Amino acid sequence: MRTAFLQLTVAFTMAVCALAPTASQAQTGDGGYPQRALKLVVPFPAGGGVDAVGRLLAERLSANLRQPVLVDNRPGAGGALGTLAVARSPADGYTLLLNTNGHAILPHLQKTEWDAVADFVPISQVLVLPMMVFTNVNSPIKSLGDLITAAKANPGKVSYGSSGIGGPIHLGMEMFASRAGIKLLHVPYRGNAPMVTALLGGEVAVTLDTLAVSYPQVRAGKFRAIATTSPTRLKIAPDVPTIHEAGVSGFDYLGWQGILAPAGTPPSVVARLSAELRKILEMPSVRQKLEELGYEPRNATPEEFLAIIKDDSVRYRKVILDAQIKAE
Repeated sequence: MRTAFLQLTVAFTMAVCALAPTASQAQTGDGGYPQRALKLVVPFPAGGGVDAVGRLLAERLSANLRQPVLVDNRPGAGGALGTLAVARSPADGYTLLLNTNGHAILPHLQKTEWDAVADFVPISQVLVLPMMVFTNVNSPIKSLGDLITAAKANPGKVSYGSSGIGGPIHLGMEMFASRAGIKLLHVPYRGNAPMVTALLGGEVAVTLDTLAVSYPQVRAGKFRAIATTSPTRLKIAPDVPTIHEAGVSGFDYLGWQGILAPAGTPPSVVARLSAELRKILEMPSVRQKLEELGYEPRNATPEEFLAIIKDDSVRYRKVILDAQIKAE
């Protein structure tokens, strides 16, 4: 009798254990996701700003999901190659993409084999990237008003440096010039470093850049920050006016980074990842680290992020067409 009771108890326990994953899956609604390691594709080289964000988020996601999240750098063609790799990946939630607002720009500059909207499902915008207009500290241009006055007096002769044709700096300055009713001379460089060097040496009059790259030059007494592209003044530089305040009404221009997945990824998986990222972006340690990198943490739902991508695509397309920008 006792032996039979023990056998029945063991059988019952095994049955409960077998049913436990199914019950858990039913509760979460995501099929027990994730059950193996994830890959976060960063379509830019290791060591850069996007890579730093990717590794920070991957570390936190690994802890929250209890599965490894591996960063996979796939640079090339301004981010297009890595983005294509994700678009062609299985839509199972195990391959993700961390991209910039270049995601909405590239299809208007080059023939990409992916569509920014149709081939992806947004999961979460994770940060926005305010930028500033900088001049050399010895420049006679001491304000945005000075820049606009000089450009109107010398159409097409006041120069600005950028990190490359069709990049966020180029588009941002052309957007500003159009709204301000001025014509500037674009001088492209191969990356931020030579662009900064050019402004330090007086080769160009102004540039638009991120805080992480160029604001240290303000602290060093070499650059002057004359305006910020954000809709409100920044905590790091409360004395620097917005472009809107400086006279170009309604202007704002923010870069961003966000996480996407291949189109067709199950809604339950998208919801799970979005919820985990929301928790991560609310962590004080994560917010502090992003702010140290010059970013503003910004969580957006999948629906909000999709609207941002669509709006940016329309806006960037107009700038590219109006300024007749051609890819290198």
